[in-house]
Amino acid sequence: MEITVREYKREDIPAMCEIWNDIVEEGKAFPQIETLSLAEAEEFFASQSFTGVAVEGDQIVGLYILHPNNIGRCGHLANASYAVKKGLRGKGIGEKLVRHSIRKGSELGFKILQFNAVVCTNTPAIHLYEKIGFHRLGTIPRGFLDGDGVYQDIILYYIELP
Repeated sequence: MEITVREYKREDIPAMCEIWNDIVEEGKAFPQIETLSLAEAEEFFASQSFTGVAVEGDQIVGLYILHPNNIGRCGHLANASYAVKKGLRGKGIGEKLVRHSIRKGSELGFKILQFNAVVCTNTPAIHLYEKIGFHRLGTIPRGFLDGDGVYQDIILYYIELP
């Protein structure tokens, strides 16, 4: 079946919340420690500049959030986070989400998409970002405390938007 990416709908929130919370609980990629309740998820996803979902048939298989990375004179910089459903990773869903976010960021007037904290152990994400053309800015040693209590390096990336 084909995977499409679209703007989320309110009825998508339970599936989105489950995917998001799985990644938070894994403690390997997102900085959040606390999971989202359905009410918190509804508010969180609605507060983004754009929230997209990857859909296969009638199933939500991934999502992303897109928002300003900063304010004022740096408000043209966007940031995004991506989440793919457990058990479906490695099937190209993440790439569809990232490429959609690049187009959507440009549509929204952002000039650059910047990632502040790609965990060094997240090799699939690193490979994907570099394949797409993101530039590595540098590394912050021990910038991420993973779910096992180990400090991991984080890598900063950016790409200019069309």
